[in-house]
Amino acid sequence: MQQRSDLYTLPEGLPVPTDDGACEHLRGLNLPSIALHSTDGHLIDLASLPGRTVVYLYPRTGRPDHPGSAAWDAIPGARGCTPQSCGFRDHYAELRSLGASAVFGLSTQTVSYQREAAERLHLPFPLLSDGDLALTHALRLPTFEFEPYGSESSTHLTRMALVIRDGRIEKVFYPVFPPDRNAEDVIAWLKENPR
Repeated sequence: MQQRSDLYTLPEGLPVPTDDGACEHLRGLNLPSIALHSTDGHLIDLASLPGRTVVYLYPRTGRPDHPGSAAWDAIPGARGCTPQSCGFRDHYAELRSLGASAVFGLSTQTVSYQREAAERLHLPFPLLSDGDLALTHALRLPTFEFEPYGSESSTHLTRMALVIRDGRIEKVFYPVFPPDRNAEDVIAWLKENPR
């Protein structure tokens, strides 16, 4: 039987999230100007980035030293942040070749927490923190509550991905399942919708 501490693979039988309509308002929305801290030490304002930007949103990455939880696995769409991040890492060059000027991961975790995952997973792009929930509230992003790790927020983003063009949301991928195929879904859409 697969151990819950195995962050890199998805166990069988995870509950599948359904489209509850929580993202219907996002397509075509102009992003507000909000600076987000990144794991590479910069402040990133997604609204000001030119061209196409791909942002995948995830609840929280686990850590090898924290055992998983059956309660977390029971939340539809919660499990799989590491496989989702690895998918975007592995397809990073292709995303860029298809017109993504930048790729980011985004969660409500602090930068110090995210940095561990960015380094361990060798991500070629930074992770962004919305730890104060400014972007989450401004865009009315879907969230759920779950016990935090230490001082981390108990508010977690529901998994999705966005393609943003010149500060305007062009495409929303929601719900995302399985998370390890999210990057491939974004790639397929970029191929069908060239720059």
